[in-house]
Amino acid sequence: MKDDFIFGLRPVIEAIEAGKTIDKIFVQNALQGPIYAELKAILSKNKIRPNYVPVEKLNRITRKNHQGIIAFISDVPFHKIEDIVPQLFEEGKIPFLLILDRLTDVRNFGAICRTAECVGIDAVIIPEKGAAPINSDAIKTSAGAIYNVKICKEANLAHTVDFLQQSGISIFAASEKAQKLIYDVDFKEPCAIVMGNEETGISKEVLHHSDEKIKLPLEGKTQSLNVSVACGAILYEAVRQKMSTPINP
Repeated sequence: MKDDFIFGLRPVIEAIEAGKTIDKIFVQNALQGPIYAELKAILSKNKIRPNYVPVEKLNRITRKNHQGIIAFISDVPFHKIEDIVPQLFEEGKIPFLLILDRLTDVRNFGAICRTAECVGIDAVIIPEKGAAPINSDAIKTSAGAIYNVKICKEANLAHTVDFLQQSGISIFAASEKAQKLIYDVDFKEPCAIVMGNEETGISKEVLHHSDEKIKLPLEGKTQSLNVSVACGAILYEAVRQKMSTPINP
């Protein structure tokens, strides 16, 4: 996969109408005109939320005549968590989900998706805005695992957390300020694990809505782990617990 992006009002309209998966759309602030009005209607119809940016940001991406709009195309399909969760319960599965709250580093995202696919995560949930682009670097770092795990883009992670809780899924938020270690909670139940932004962690809103805050033990002088390493450790503790569940004779 190339780092594909297209620019120009009409090409972007045609790409959306052709069913291309849109990863991100950047729209110049205060853009106007009849063709843009047509595009806005198509974006709304397809529930695609644009990112409004200054023209300087667009010019840094391409010096060609972008007409105030650049769209990044992904060949990785996106799903809706509202469709996945009921199906998991219908199939008799115990949902095992991962939420990445504004994770921005492409290689961290790819590495986490690789681990998530290996442990059998049912879906990786990311926000529509503020998430790492799903580009060739992410796919390469994931060793192609991104193609084998369902990626859900959601407009509001706090609302998504509410939906999951109402569906009987517990939310475990990884935070250095947590009191409980990952070994002190029950991952065998339907659950979603939340990992936060590399710099600021999990947003206050999502953290507030979580059922439990959990952390890894840190005994050295360094008081934090790379987010992909921390995520891997938490996911494999969850797997250990699930595998230790007694099997009825």
